Amino acid sequence: MLLEPKKHIKGRGAQEKIHNRFSANHYELRDDFLNYLQKEGEPIYNHKTTFIETFPKTIVNKVSSPDVGMMYSLNPYQGCEHGCVYCYARNSHEYWGYGAGIDFESKILVKKNAPELLDKKLKSKNWKAYPIALSGNTDCYQPAEKKLKITRQLLEIFLKYKHPVGIITKNALIQRDIDILSKLAKDNLVSVFLSITSLNEETRRILEPRTASIRKRLETLERLNESGIPTNVMMAPIIPSINNHEILPLSKEVSKRGAKSIGYTIVRLNGAIGQIFTKWLENTLPDRKDKILHQIMECHNGNLNDNVFGRRMKGSGNIADQIHQMFVISRKKYFPEENKISLNCNLHESHKDGQLKLF
Repeated sequence: MLLEPKKHIKGRGAQEKIHNRFSANHYELRDDFLNYLQKEGEPIYNHKTTFIETFPKTIVNKVSSPDVGMMYSLNPYQGCEHGCVYCYARNSHEYWGYGAGIDFESKILVKKNAPELLDKKLKSKNWKAYPIALSGNTDCYQPAEKKLKITRQLLEIFLKYKHPVGIITKNALIQRDIDILSKLAKDNLVSVFLSITSLNEETRRILEPRTASIRKRLETLERLNESGIPTNVMMAPIIPSINNHEILPLSKEVSKRGAKSIGYTIVRLNGAIGQIFTKWLENTLPDRKDKILHQIMECHNGNLNDNVFGRRMKGSGNIADQIHQMFVISRKKYFPEENKISLNCNLHESHKDGQLKLF
């Protein structure tokens, strides 16, 4: 659906509502009516963010994918206001009855009972400690967290039970919780992966419209490391012709600021994300659209996506090989010592028993 003239929706990654593939009904507004609304200055869609409380029965999820580097994850929010246009988690919003496009960014499901459920899980006799990742699907430090503080409550419970936790975020709000994180770090119970995709603020702004600025993310990296919290960087995803030329300078910058390691994935446009990303290119980088899409396809055997475990995130072919070699060079140059972080799973059992004696 193309509107004349084309308009970029400010502050959003997706540029349109996307039909939910699980929905039997598909409603469309006619182009002539949409263009009439534009001429009259009326809003076509309401893009204001709404928050919807949910009450799950469980909160810790077993991760079945063998190539994501985690066994358990915990997501206090579904949907993410950060609006990263490439986000693989967009498709998961369809299972909740919403679309992967603007719905994913503007309809945020909030699990207010997450702390209660985690407490119950960690004191269970049947639970054996293993690192749990916050979040793995959507960012646990997205804007709503500033007010709701669900992630902070979860960290307090991890500390209470001396249980290991990993964090994946691109939001500087994590600095708020350095007091708790530093206590976890003293017992080797926490590691943080900061997502930094570019050093160019304009690239960040159009790719990840509601995330922390590059300056704030680099500052966050420094502050975490100064506080003794082990921090790694993920340059994810690499998008050919958008940020692949930044591998070496970004590696150098994050190494200077204390990152223990750097990792990467190559963008894959699975499910509805191919349509979302293509529309975004039309509105944002129309002159580079075909080149970018063709180079992404070169990384995935002629497709925008690859579902083969072990290959889907690193890609294949000449462009993927070049990206891989650049990371080999950057690691040798800026991360010569291997700093693999192995979290402590041994404190939980004794501490859990001690907590249970209080009842």
